[in-house]
Amino acid sequence: MNTNFDTALSAAHAATAAQNHPTGTLYVVATPIGNLADISLRALHVLSLCDTLACEDTRHSQTLLRAYGIDKQASHWLAVHQHNEAEAAQEVIRRLHAGQRVAYVSDAGTPAVSDPGARLAWQVQSAGLRVIPLPGASSVTSLLSASGTPAPDSSGFVFVGFLPSKATERSHAVEVVSQEPRTQVLLEAPHRIEALATALGALGARHVTIGRELTKQFEEIATVAAQDLSTWLQGHPQRTRGEFALVVHAQPQVLAAGSDNDRLLKILMQELPLKTAVKVAAEISGEAKNALYDRALALKQATSD
Repeated sequence: MNTNFDTALSAAHAATAAQNHPTGTLYVVATPIGNLADISLRALHVLSLCDTLACEDTRHSQTLLRAYGIDKQASHWLAVHQHNEAEAAQEVIRRLHAGQRVAYVSDAGTPAVSDPGARLAWQVQSAGLRVIPLPGASSVTSLLSASGTPAPDSSGFVFVGFLPSKATERSHAVEVVSQEPRTQVLLEAPHRIEALATALGALGARHVTIGRELTKQFEEIATVAAQDLSTWLQGHPQRTRGEFALVVHAQPQVLAAGSDNDRLLKILMQELPLKTAVKVAAEISGEAKNALYDRALALKQATSD
């Protein structure tokens, strides 16, 4: 057992043992994407409590659990991955009907986002059985939380995941990305990151935040123009190694100077704080708040000059 987690496992049992963990239930458990300390106390307790550990790769998950001092017998393990998910789900359902607690983990992060698990959860629910999520690490939300946005509001984001590996299909996918005005999250493997960076260059000056080896020792997060992404990768030999998440930032909306919106903003800004003026202007005009906010800042700067 890794001695760094001696007290963590004890704390997990102390903190959550009194909580209800019903039998005949599938627990979808998020695991760390790199830093082992990112496991939750609840996850540790459920992983040690469960009768079956369904996972994407049994060898990988055995190593992970042993790091926390959790050791399961061979009969407790069940492989459920993208190639057998539909069939293996029936075995999970059989075990749930027998009153077992089954925990499902992917190789890293939150299952069923990009990794397998979605079909399993659907089939379990369709069988009238309960699915309980145990939230935790995710490369998607981790990078989104660090990438930021220049706008005061958010129009949400689109999860794209991995683009096609074939050049023609990837180019078409990038074209679709370019036409989506909202923030988008992509994932990529190290052996394809340079090809993706080249393809994303077609987005020009649109900002891209790249997260490499998130939560790990050599984590890097940088925001560059899409057209400069290849140059950034080539800036250091280590930058093409590891796992990648990328945020393609929302397409900025620009309002023309001298429009009716300018007049509306000027009137409102005389009586209201900037953010409130922008909110009211958006409700009146129907324009996007982020575009109005940028224009209001420009007007305020012009007035102070």
